[in-house]
Amino acid sequence: MTADALVQIGARGARAVTQPSWQDRLARLRALLGEQEAVVVAYSGGVDSSLLLRVAHEVLGPRALGVIGRSDSYSEHELALALEQAERFGARVEVVTTGELSDPRFRSNPADRCYHCKGELYARLAEVATRHGATAILDGTIADDIGDWRPGRRAAAERAVRSPLAELGFTKADVRQAAAHLGLASHDKPASPCLASRIPYGTEITREKLKMVEEGEALLRALGFRELRVRHHGDVARIEVPLAELPRLAAAGVRERVVEGLRALGFVHVAVDLAGLRSGSLNAALPGLGAAQGHGRPGHGNS
Repeated sequence: MTADALVQIGARGARAVTQPSWQDRLARLRALLGEQEAVVVAYSGGVDSSLLLRVAHEVLGPRALGVIGRSDSYSEHELALALEQAERFGARVEVVTTGELSDPRFRSNPADRCYHCKGELYARLAEVATRHGATAILDGTIADDIGDWRPGRRAAAERAVRSPLAELGFTKADVRQAAAHLGLASHDKPASPCLASRIPYGTEITREKLKMVEEGEALLRALGFRELRVRHHGDVARIEVPLAELPRLAAAGVRERVVEGLRALGFVHVAVDLAGLRSGSLNAALPGLGAAQGHGRPGHGNS
């Protein structure tokens, strides 16, 4: 067999495994949603759930309802952005209060913390679905999430929550391109997992700690940082920003304001992580997950 023949076979094989484009996946999403009578969408304002709610609203109109779980671990900043965006494209959104901090299983911050949090959320969504006559509860899980450490997926399975984006093979790149095409404000929004993800596993989650994290991150955003984490290690605040932003964080004027601001919130020491921003970096402490998940993927959530 000649080399040319091998190249031709390889080319034919490459064509055979070509993946659907984001446009194809978007068309399939519209078709899938069109088969539903009425849906409740777990909506957070992140790009994944935003795309799902936007398309559900387009296809189903008032038969699509977004639901946001309001809690101490969901920042007021994120809530305001989510509600503002949904209002722009006309989707109905209901805010329900979740009380995961009253659950000692969540508050003790075990490795499967997200299972207990999502269990509480999906229980509230099930109540809303019953009240509104919805036949399906949907979430924004995507194909990229399937191999990640996500205990919340078990809670979703227990409540028969469907993940249309994952079912159709949407990657984060697909989602962002489709969201930009539809004019969603969140199309380039950095991932922002719940505030509890800033507290190391095994350390009790309290309302006071969550507030310190929320206000610390608000301080950094006010200084112009867009992608960031403030990890709560007792009296130490560990800041993560992208590597390219480290010089600006350490610059005269900015450094002093960060240190003063975080100390005013109750931190004694302020540290900067020289490894940069890694969403899910606290997973490094979990046996068997440190190498695969602890360094995370930039801009990727871990809830």
